[in-house]
Amino acid sequence: MMLRDLTNSPEFVEELLPAAERTALLYHLSYLCLGSFPKLERILRQRAVENQLLFVSSETLLLKCVTTSEDLVSALLPMLRLSVENNQTILAGRSLEKAKAWITEIVDRVNAIIDRYEKHNYNVASSTSDVITEKAETEKEKVETSSEIKSLGEIVNKFQDELNKIFEEIGETETKIQEKNAELQNHVSDICRKSHGLGILAAIVPFIGPLIKSIYDTATAPGATAKTTALTSELSRLSSEKSDLRNKDWNIQVQMTDIQLKLATLKMQEGKIPDPVHLGEVQMCLSQIQKILIQLQKFWMSVGELLDSLKKKTFVGEDIVAPEMNENTKSFFLKSIEIAEEYWKTFGQSCLKAKDIFSLQNKDAYKFLESSPPVDPVEWKQEYESVMEKLKNISPNPLCEANNAAITE
Repeated sequence: MMLRDLTNSPEFVEELLPAAERTALLYHLSYLCLGSFPKLERILRQRAVENQLLFVSSETLLLKCVTTSEDLVSALLPMLRLSVENNQTILAGRSLEKAKAWITEIVDRVNAIIDRYEKHNYNVASSTSDVITEKAETEKEKVETSSEIKSLGEIVNKFQDELNKIFEEIGETETKIQEKNAELQNHVSDICRKSHGLGILAAIVPFIGPLIKSIYDTATAPGATAKTTALTSELSRLSSEKSDLRNKDWNIQVQMTDIQLKLATLKMQEGKIPDPVHLGEVQMCLSQIQKILIQLQKFWMSVGELLDSLKKKTFVGEDIVAPEMNENTKSFFLKSIEIAEEYWKTFGQSCLKAKDIFSLQNKDAYKFLESSPPVDPVEWKQEYESVMEKLKNISPNPLCEANNAAITE
């Protein structure tokens, strides 16, 4: 079995959470900084509502992932168990065909959502450009800039340079993780091809974690086990390195908070439009969500490929489900179904958690649009600081420890 594009952990979808939570808060900050300018307020309202509707669709998509996971656990896997126990190839084929239809529908839905995120991100970038243009127009007659604004701007630029470097390092580390992950997947695929029992498990369980665990449990071959250990250890090290970089990035952003608040306040006092820094951060969050949705799409496509392969195996010479199946093979298959049920339940729960976050965002996170930004400077500062405090409480690495445990278990 080829295991390309499969994820290590069924909780990978939970990486949506920090980006989803941050998006509305960043829109709120943008609204506070730019909403006192009528033209920009209209633009921000349009983008924020557009984002809210996109999150409604994201919630619906994740609910579909939840229900499909439940259907696999409650319908497909029990049918496969029954097929194996009673040697019924036709029943197995029909069940797999029905499951494939569910998955095809999800892949199409994810693809449509990805396109919408692409369009929305483009619209946010366009709005950022509009803000910059409007900013330039309003400052034509205000050439003089206070020394304090200049000083704070230089500090922000210094922080931004540091963030850009960290961003590049994170990208390089992610590339290394992808390469090492592909090497691990190919290694596990090779072992599964040589082991009938692991081959059956690979056909049923769409996550590499339990396959690695089975390699250790069965002690397939000393050399194979040693290489697996080396690869998983390297992946764990790279994941920790990425986590450290994310934390460093987050700490710098927190340090920028007070500077950006002071800078925005001073510029508005002088009648100037603050820089649209928070809209840029919105784009980064949208890109992160889009990237994870692409992972989700690849995941479901891979599951579909596994089911196709499994279906073919029920009608060829190496039948998994066949009258001549020996008890040992049958036992492997039934055990694999048990493992698959647990991992699909975990995946469904993770999708439900992400779905609930999107639901919460849709209901409460955009209430700030119901009124204009506070005119009173004290109220304005209190609201800004309240939003920033919520941002600080969002963990940049919600799954780091879980992922490391899944890789090394």
